[in-house]
Amino acid sequence: MTHFCRSRRLLGVTLALAVTTSLAGCGVVAAPVRGTSAVVKIVPVAGDVVAAPLDVTADIID
Repeated sequence: MTHFCRSRRLLGVTLALAVTTSLAGCGVVAAPVRGTSAVVKIVPVAGDVVAAPLDVTADIID
């Protein structure tokens, strides 16, 4: 009986992980671009100009 419960639990965890990964895949890819954009925006004069294409790229990925 415990073997059946363990395999059932493993199947549930695997399915939950697969669904979570498929739904959050784009956000994971866009996160480094968004992080770089946030860091670049700190630069006083050219930050917003350089960050604009990065923001557009991250929006397209999402």
